[in-house]
Amino acid sequence: MTWTIFRIKSFGVQSTFVACALIFLAAHPARAQNQNQKPKMLRDVGIDQKLNDQLPLQLTFRDETGRTVQLGQYFGQKPVILALVYYECPMLCTQVLNGLLTSMKGMPLNVGKQFNVVTVSFNPSEKPGLAANKKRVYVGLYGRPGATDGWHFLTGDEAPIQELTRAVGFRYAYDAASDQFAHASGIMVLTPQGKISRYFFGIDYSSRDLRLSLVEASNNRIGSPVDEVLLYCYHYDPTTGKYGLVIANVLRLAAMVTALLLGSFMFLMFRRERQTGASGARSGPNAIPPYR
Repeated sequence: MTWTIFRIKSFGVQSTFVACALIFLAAHPARAQNQNQKPKMLRDVGIDQKLNDQLPLQLTFRDETGRTVQLGQYFGQKPVILALVYYECPMLCTQVLNGLLTSMKGMPLNVGKQFNVVTVSFNPSEKPGLAANKKRVYVGLYGRPGATDGWHFLTGDEAPIQELTRAVGFRYAYDAASDQFAHASGIMVLTPQGKISRYFFGIDYSSRDLRLSLVEASNNRIGSPVDEVLLYCYHYDPTTGKYGLVIANVLRLAAMVTALLLGSFMFLMFRRERQTGASGARSGPNAIPPYR
């Protein structure tokens, strides 16, 4: 897990200290995982997986137009990707959205057609105008029909934000000195009924893994037969948030394909032999002449 705190107001000593701290944490993952060695604020920051938990779909937010909406109206028919960010984040949240955008552009599935995306700001001071700007940028970069109706950017009050973030295990902390948030990075995939299906950590999300998670969350109602085969061969690892190849399933699948090919070959050979034998019987010396 990569931990990040933003206190960048200038390019002076404070920024240099933060950059060095980030490099140290990245180079010493074992130490970074030690709660006693984390800065005090970062001890309250992270993502706790709550797989199969139900989202509180009755929560109300404001969409990018300022209209009051209920979270549940984005569920019911399609799986949903949930991204928790804040729109004025100086670095990490933009990277999360950029990573999500890149992953979705690498998939044959389309936002608004096979799945929806709900982006929610966890900063209660942000207003719909910021959400509208973000939507205009990212829907434009995505560039596929239907994205305007399928990718939603929400803001809200502190109470529903906290209830939503607690429900998905997203922990963050506010730093009053810099007026910024310390937070982890990741996205969640949810079923059409609003249950947490998969977590993806960091800022780089494999298009294959994201596609498989959406197919899985939809109970195979979207995707292709190839996706179903891939789901058989790949298994989700909750410790990494990725899909890994399952050798045993690959071998089973290979054995099934081999048996099918061998059976088809034997069927064709027996059929050809039967046709050859029947043809020889009709044309042999003891063949019965046709009736005239």
